[in-house]
Amino acid sequence: MSTADQHEPLATDEGHGHEHGHGHAHGHQGSGRWWRRIAHLLTPHSHDSADKVDTAMESSREGMRALWISLTVLAATAALQAVVVVFSGSVALLGDTLHNVADALTAVPLGLAFLVGRRAATRRYTYGFGRAEDLAGIVIVVFIAASSALAGYEAVQRLINPAPVSHLWAVAAAGLVGFVGNELVARYRIQVGRKIGSAALVADGLHARTDGFTSLAVLVGAGGVAIGWQWADPVVGLFITVAILFVLKDAAREIYRRLMDAVDPELVERAEQTLRAVPHIMDVGVLRLRWIGHRLHAETNLTVEPDMSLTGAHSIAVDAEHQLLHAIPRLGGVTVHIDPAPVHGDQHDALSHHRQPSAG
Repeated sequence: MSTADQHEPLATDEGHGHEHGHGHAHGHQGSGRWWRRIAHLLTPHSHDSADKVDTAMESSREGMRALWISLTVLAATAALQAVVVVFSGSVALLGDTLHNVADALTAVPLGLAFLVGRRAATRRYTYGFGRAEDLAGIVIVVFIAASSALAGYEAVQRLINPAPVSHLWAVAAAGLVGFVGNELVARYRIQVGRKIGSAALVADGLHARTDGFTSLAVLVGAGGVAIGWQWADPVVGLFITVAILFVLKDAAREIYRRLMDAVDPELVERAEQTLRAVPHIMDVGVLRLRWIGHRLHAETNLTVEPDMSLTGAHSIAVDAEHQLLHAIPRLGGVTVHIDPAPVHGDQHDALSHHRQPSAG
């Protein structure tokens, strides 16, 4: 006997890290969330795919809101710096201004990815379009690499061809504003990206942080020039280039792991423990997790008693999915395959030569 229970893989996180695909949110953290617990007990549980689409849309809207706010802050920062560039002649500040403009422009591919990710699954793209965020993440990594190359180039050029800078106090203030603006944007993007499970938005936040480091170089360089160290600005710029490379490594690793379907092993362990705790489940076979955009999808084989009815097996599958949705943050869908405990040999022997070795 074998049954399968499959639901549309769409949901996001809220409260304690996720929002279940039941058309209601679960907030289990903080004393101010007590009303959510009551709402959870009183709200009927629904597996309607339309409700799950609504949660996915809300997640994308939250990501879009983060992009718009970040774009506004960075645009204001760049505009202020541009004014100082005009009357100071600071090449370093000009480069920092261009970095801020470039960072603001990273919102374009990521915003498009969020819009594409809202599209419903089709017969060709059966898992939907959430992977568009990971493609946008590649573009963002390229932007970070370009920022690193540009920062290094400008530092070397300043060493070779020193340029006078006037109004150092204004340049220093503009550099400080650039750092504060980028750091605020970086923290906000990273926070929202981790909340909704968007690796691309996290990478975009790391990119904003690199430009904040460049702004600090402008500040330190201006201070060095003020005391007669003309080489201070380009030397600090080279150190900042190295810092950007470390951020680039982290962002590239994040996107690479997402594209390769990597997940935190602790999530797999938690999912397995959750399934083993479900009544009437004798064993957990194959268990796989993968990211689709900023949502997780799970697939698992569960072993139950061989004489269990089809209705009983289906109830166990539903219970297993429900428990996983509670236990795993940002889990949007679960595919459960029920196997009866073997009585006379392995009932899947006929399929053994079709199957690839599973990961250990």
